[in-house]
Amino acid sequence: MVFYFKARPDAGDYTIYMGADKNENEELIKYGLPEDVWFHVDKVSSAHVYLRLKKGESIDTISEGLLEDCAQLVKAHSIQGNKMNNVEVVYTPWSNLKKATSMDVGQVGFHNHRMVHVLTVEKRVNEILNRLNKTRVERRPDLKAEKDASNAAEKAERKMQLKDKKRREEMERVVKERQAEIRSYKGLMVAEKMTSNRQIASAGKSIQEMEDEFV
Repeated sequence: MVFYFKARPDAGDYTIYMGADKNENEELIKYGLPEDVWFHVDKVSSAHVYLRLKKGESIDTISEGLLEDCAQLVKAHSIQGNKMNNVEVVYTPWSNLKKATSMDVGQVGFHNHRMVHVLTVEKRVNEILNRLNKTRVERRPDLKAEKDASNAAEKAERKMQLKDKKRREEMERVVKERQAEIRSYKGLMVAEKMTSNRQIASAGKSIQEMEDEFV
């Protein structure tokens, strides 16, 4: 079971979600998307909360309102963290999560600790949690199918971008060739490089003789 929440409207159309238990968390770790950002209460047990960003966005562009929604949600779903003030919440891109075979179910590490951000949640804010809970939807998604569909769409987009790149390069090549032809033609038409009939006559050669020499 996965729980889905809608972030505050003024932040935009964003979905926040989390697993119902550690087994579901394991699936979310396995089948996350590049647009996902992972949240967890630091040093104590808590739910794994994810924010799905839009294409082209990064962890550094998340608004304060979105961060607050995610942090409040993850704090509220931590048995210890929910009772504490000034709780530290860590968050990082899904791609930075590291899962080793020796780790317990639901446990996770990081590839790069410098990509882990920390924010402090001073206290629980029921107003935020009540708003989020009103939007909660429970689903049993096929996470693997969603991942496969996302990968297929990304592959198709890369293929289209490569096709567009090749088309632009071909157009640039044609333009350069045309420009080279024009420069070459203009060079042939320069007066200093042309031979007039008067010059031919003064040289004592007929046009036919000049043509024969050229051939």
